[in-house]
Amino acid sequence: MNDFGHRLINRFHRGLLAVTGGRIGSRFGSMPVVELHTIGRSSGERRSAMLTAPVREDGRYVLVASKGGDPRHPSWYVNLVANPDVELTVDGRTVPMRARTATPAERAELWPRITRAYPGYAGYQRKTTRQIPVVICEPR
Repeated sequence: MNDFGHRLINRFHRGLLAVTGGRIGSRFGSMPVVELHTIGRSSGERRSAMLTAPVREDGRYVLVASKGGDPRHPSWYVNLVANPDVELTVDGRTVPMRARTATPAERAELWPRITRAYPGYAGYQRKTTRQIPVVICEPR
């Protein structure tokens, strides 16, 4: 899927959540759907992406920068690397978070849990030569 397709799906998903008051589209299987808000690394403007959080516990959310196995990192990931102060909207509530790429040890611990929540992530990893980043978002 190209970048335009990803943006179109994000807009549709945001609209579906708004129209249904979060009754439809707030979960993908066992994973909550979250809206990640970043600051554009070039534009300085607020950007948003609809994502899933395959692991969440103790107020932290784990995101996967898979981009469907694309060889490039998703824009949201590059933005949060440049500015790790992000916000997550979950169930209509927006929380300030600090995002960081998981260390190799953290990724090794989290990856089996991530792929249990959604086996498609393993397929995305096989599809690309880049190591898909795992992002940990913790409350600020």
